Amino acid sequence: MPNAKNARFTFTLLFLLYMFDYIDRMVIVSLFPFLKHDWQLSDTQCGLLVSAVYWSILLFSFPVSILIDRWSRKKTIALMSVLWSLATLLCVFTKNVKQLFAARVAIGVGEAGYAPGGTALISALYPPEKRARMLGIWNASIPLGSALGIAVGGIIAEHFGWRHAFGIVAVPGLIFALLFFRVRDYKTIRLRTPLQAEGTDAARRQSTVFYTVSSFLKPSLIFNNLAFAANVFVTTALLSWLPTYFHRLDGLPMSQAGPKSGLIMFMAIVGAPLGGYLSDRWTARSKRGRMVFPALSSIVSALILFFAFTYCSGNLQYALLLLAGVTLIMFVAPGVAVTQDVVHPGLRATSLSVNIVIQHTLGSPLGPLFVGAVSDRYGLGSALGVLPAFTLLAGLLFLAGSFFYTKDLASAEVVDIEME
Repeated sequence: MPNAKNARFTFTLLFLLYMFDYIDRMVIVSLFPFLKHDWQLSDTQCGLLVSAVYWSILLFSFPVSILIDRWSRKKTIALMSVLWSLATLLCVFTKNVKQLFAARVAIGVGEAGYAPGGTALISALYPPEKRARMLGIWNASIPLGSALGIAVGGIIAEHFGWRHAFGIVAVPGLIFALLFFRVRDYKTIRLRTPLQAEGTDAARRQSTVFYTVSSFLKPSLIFNNLAFAANVFVTTALLSWLPTYFHRLDGLPMSQAGPKSGLIMFMAIVGAPLGGYLSDRWTARSKRGRMVFPALSSIVSALILFFAFTYCSGNLQYALLLLAGVTLIMFVAPGVAVTQDVVHPGLRATSLSVNIVIQHTLGSPLGPLFVGAVSDRYGLGSALGVLPAFTLLAGLLFLAGSFFYTKDLASAEVVDIEME
């Protein structure tokens, strides 16, 4: 196991890089009014600029994660962080929506391997009984980065123009990416099935590919990944459209609508580590708790969003949305932990990439696009009012997966981790 000093250094850089991953990804949502003014874009086109990143992640996450598991977590994370930072900087020089779309695609290519690589490293740095807790703290960088990107982007754009917003947020990520070359990685784990280790006739017939694929077809993983996608559909839609919602319905300038929306996302800084902590505590008492907890948090979030968008307005609506900012993120740490708990340690990055492929197929690219398309026909308020149904679906899927989790956990091989 790694020493405490190395673990803290690595974890700190992972946190900062994840934060700038989301700053660079989400800064664009507070720039929608400026882009619409300069280039006469529709809401659907604005949604596509967000979805472009997630489509790239969808295409590249799985092959990059195989590289991470079989080659190097450290080098892959560092190189891809450099790529997404440079791609964000490239947005400054775009002259039309097609060029900006291409730059956003490049950002997604760079960000494709970060979550799988970071998750695999954290799972190696900390024991299983602390896994969801540390993943929860790490995932708090997602709302922090999203909130900062949304808030800072609108302020910079109003004072200096939208191009400067891209340029200013690109530089710090590049610096942290270069520092990441100094962290210690763990030795790549050779993937061998239990039957192969025994040298039986059955082992010779069982290929590594079959073992890998069957690992990702465990029922708890399937339900977990589908639930993840349903929740990400909602959170990405809210991240993308809340600033515009407050701008249109409350008449706020983006310099105020961005920070108002950012505060809602900022509340997830409480929800992410709290979700991980409560999940670890619950799991210590009952193994099923790893998935029962995100089921309950998702159902509670659905109720909060339903009342916020259907029956409430003004300060009461905003108070409920602040509460939703806490509860909506609670599923992430236990959901990610499930992808690590029930598979061979040599498949951890790849396991999360399967989750990412599913959530970026059914969730994140469709959420902003769905809201934009419904908004063009029925209004933005109506579009956001549909979202609680997807959060409720996520809760039911997590609950279904909990009935299989204990058996799937028992089938996962335990391997000692050695640091380089």
